[in-house]
Amino acid sequence: MHTVRQISNRIIVLLLAGTFLLSCDRQKSMRGYDYIPDMVYSRAYDTYSQNPNFTDSMTMRVPVSGTVPIGFTPFRYTIDSVSRAKAGNELVNPYLPTEDVLARGKLMFTTFCIGCHGSHGKGDGQLFSSGLYPLKPRDISAGPTARLKDGQIYHTITLGFGSMMPHSAQIRPEDRWKLVLYVRELQKETQGARDTIPSGGKSK
Repeated sequence: MHTVRQISNRIIVLLLAGTFLLSCDRQKSMRGYDYIPDMVYSRAYDTYSQNPNFTDSMTMRVPVSGTVPIGFTPFRYTIDSVSRAKAGNELVNPYLPTEDVLARGKLMFTTFCIGCHGSHGKGDGQLFSSGLYPLKPRDISAGPTARLKDGQIYHTITLGFGSMMPHSAQIRPEDRWKLVLYVRELQKETQGARDTIPSGGKSK
């Protein structure tokens, strides 16, 4: 003879089985019943709505101190010559000058740099040559820029230097490194052109 508890348990099992079967209905016109409505219908608060669960009533929370987003590399340098030199000693380019990397670097240069620095990096871009910008941009194909370390050029792209504005908001960190490698290619081209000039001669 079955006890009341056993009968109750069987009824519960049958109800659960029936709920699962109804929830897994395969008809396209009906999605089935919601087995766990709390998971189907989110009770999450909107990002900027008030939230009674926190003392400050803010839904969007400030990140925990010392944490960074996944895939984000902190840039703890400041816009001064000492920090720029420090970046040159500490930062190492994680990319090699492969064909794909240089192609991406060239795209970044063409998009963000060519207007000021020109197609060969000599500071003769359209903004200056047309008279729209009064200060001549730096020649990044030779001179002091060619003697900078990769980290210093990366620092310059990120925070700016002199009259050059920062580009951290426009260019992703990985693309800044690829841009550095493309600038190195421009410097090699300039150096190669100089090496072909005979001693005491002039280029034509």
